[in-house]
Amino acid sequence: MSNARQKPWPLRWIVVAILVCIVPYTFITLKYRKPGRAFEPYADMKAQANVNRLLDAGYRRLSLTAERPAVPYPAATLTGGKPAKTTSGTGGLPAPLDTTLVEVPRMPGTYRDLVAPAEINQLVPSKIQFICKLDSDQEQLGGADVFMRDTAVVVVPVFETVTGDLRTRSRESVVLLTLPAGLLPPGPHTVTLAGARESLSWTLQVR
Repeated sequence: MSNARQKPWPLRWIVVAILVCIVPYTFITLKYRKPGRAFEPYADMKAQANVNRLLDAGYRRLSLTAERPAVPYPAATLTGGKPAKTTSGTGGLPAPLDTTLVEVPRMPGTYRDLVAPAEINQLVPSKIQFICKLDSDQEQLGGADVFMRDTAVVVVPVFETVTGDLRTRSRESVVLLTLPAGLLPPGPHTVTLAGARESLSWTLQVR
């Protein structure tokens, strides 16, 4: 038996072999890959668990996109009549939503200058405006999740991160949310804007 070592492949053939594998793989991946974000097992399972628990507890959920006007709108423009009288309460999610969600979302500490209508027509969209102070200048309120159960409505703001090295101009942000027409049935409803340290509540009459 010969003890001579096998001569290694020339480097150029190794490069050719790598290209032969990578090029078809890249082409197939780009052509047939499904659009959208990649599968994230933990995040997807948590989202599905949230959906199941909300349904079991009798909740409906709606996601809203926030508008961020540079200057707050006048109350008369938003309410079309009499504005709601708000009351301050303990921060955090109200029961039973606090034990229904898999993970309690992060919320602004407090709010000020909230403007909301006291009465709306069921067939007309309604608006809620408020100012909140965020903890970081690398995030802003992107919208809100609205949780509805019987006559209780809970509005929970949703954060989004400002990408790269960008910063928000101010940690105080004016936020305008629009509730779509037909969202709530006729009758009185208790609406809560949930905050970490303080929440605001008011009565909304739907005609």
